Amino acid sequence: MPEISQSTKKLIQKYQAWYQSLEKKENVSFIHVDEVASRVAEFYEKLRAIVDWQEEHLMKRGAIARTLKRRFLLAKEGKNISEPLILELIRGGHFPNDNIEETKIGDVEKILNKYIYILENNPSSSRAIAKGSEKQKMQLYNWLLSITACEIEEILSPSHKERDLIDYMTESMIDKIRVQQGVISIGGMTEEEKNRQIYIAVQRALFKLDSPIITYHLLKKREGQWADLPTAKLHEIAQNIFSIWESLEKELNHHLKDKFYKICERYDTPYLLLGDILISGENPAKIYEKISKPEDLEESIKKAYNKRSSTLKQRLFRAAVYSTLSIFLTNIAALYVLEIPLAKMTGRTFSPLTIVVDILESTFLMFLLVATIKPPSKSNLEIVLLETMKIIYKTEKTDIYEIKVPKKRGSLVKFFIALLYLIGASVSIGVIVAIFEWAKFPPTSMVINLISVALVAFAGLAIRNRGEELTVEEKKAGFFSFIFDILFLPIVGLGQWLSNKWKKYNAIAVFFSALVDLPFEIFIEFLEQWRYFLKEKKEEIH
Repeated sequence: MPEISQSTKKLIQKYQAWYQSLEKKENVSFIHVDEVASRVAEFYEKLRAIVDWQEEHLMKRGAIARTLKRRFLLAKEGKNISEPLILELIRGGHFPNDNIEETKIGDVEKILNKYIYILENNPSSSRAIAKGSEKQKMQLYNWLLSITACEIEEILSPSHKERDLIDYMTESMIDKIRVQQGVISIGGMTEEEKNRQIYIAVQRALFKLDSPIITYHLLKKREGQWADLPTAKLHEIAQNIFSIWESLEKELNHHLKDKFYKICERYDTPYLLLGDILISGENPAKIYEKISKPEDLEESIKKAYNKRSSTLKQRLFRAAVYSTLSIFLTNIAALYVLEIPLAKMTGRTFSPLTIVVDILESTFLMFLLVATIKPPSKSNLEIVLLETMKIIYKTEKTDIYEIKVPKKRGSLVKFFIALLYLIGASVSIGVIVAIFEWAKFPPTSMVINLISVALVAFAGLAIRNRGEELTVEEKKAGFFSFIFDILFLPIVGLGQWLSNKWKKYNAIAVFFSALVDLPFEIFIEFLEQWRYFLKEKKEEIH
């Protein structure tokens, strides 16, 4: 009978500790919000989820970041932000009622004070430097705020089992991934740098974590005391925050990051299924006995695979509905708020055909991209069974995945590749513009809708990639797939570039978010206080 590997035994022990931590603590006070106010706020958040659609695992942190930005406009001290922030998040349904300990208010206040100190004591806070660095200050503000949201989410909803699985897969991949020796010896990568890139790639592949949360994890690894920094160390970090920021961005944007991600993304399914098996509702100690027997383990893997396949279909369907509806509503708003007024200024009008095409073109593109996602083939399950058993049990031979560094291309090859890419971009953009011309779009609407199509193409392709979450077998690209890539990838690349630019300069989004959210949140807080007042009056009646 095969023996369970040492790293798998360690992982099971960590899951056992996590399982025991779920037991309800006694004599502990939990934060409570009014149920009626909570239902109203939760309904509003569901409406926002449709309009401001994000991937499911980003919605909670997106709400924290959005609320933080608005709260920072009203107060600059942690003690004035922490409790209202947590109450608002619970009311919005992002965290369960009567589940977060009251002591967490103090923990969140401490986190907020740390980042407020960095914002107020970094070099750009001095007047002499601030005059010429408003753009950089805004980018630093957004960057730190996104990391603050990550740390607050971790405090309110610890993700121990996810971090344990990330460490487990990272340790495994460090043994398996090899970079060509020539690259290391020529100064391309050190062993430490390679290990960090594996750690980053595992997080992106395993749980689709984004840059802010990965940056937060890197900060914790770099500064072991990040959760409780001494005053002197905090001041030192504040003074060097720009160099820290720059070095972390370099790690996230390493020239070989996509190579590492491709390998980790292809082989992440066995680790996901092992995590599912360990949290399948049984005590991890009992599961240890079950996975010790290959025949029982095979049954457990199949069960976890089928369950994840089913939930994947549900998530993709929900993504298709929410993203399509979000784009549909955004197109209507953009048409009447932005495009028609701009067209009138240039003396142009919108025909019924123009309005229909304007609203439906990017909506239909998103629906088409998401609705045509194919599930994994039947042969994929056999590969998954083999790969999962190889990571759980001890093996004599370790699989090696080699990072093949692309050779330097000559000037002539670079020229022809760039020319081919430019031709593909010209054809695809030309087709889109021709459709706009046919529908008699005003020039201003052509630009706005071209940007919209590019952003939708980028978002839709990202969702399609999520559809390959369980796929381990290598897919063969056909001729039509090759042509599709030539014509479609330039549009996706434009969408990615625009998306990254929007993240850097989102002051307008913050303003409109505050404009919409603030009055509603004041109303919800008033409703909650009114409800408490009525309860007090009822208690006075004997």
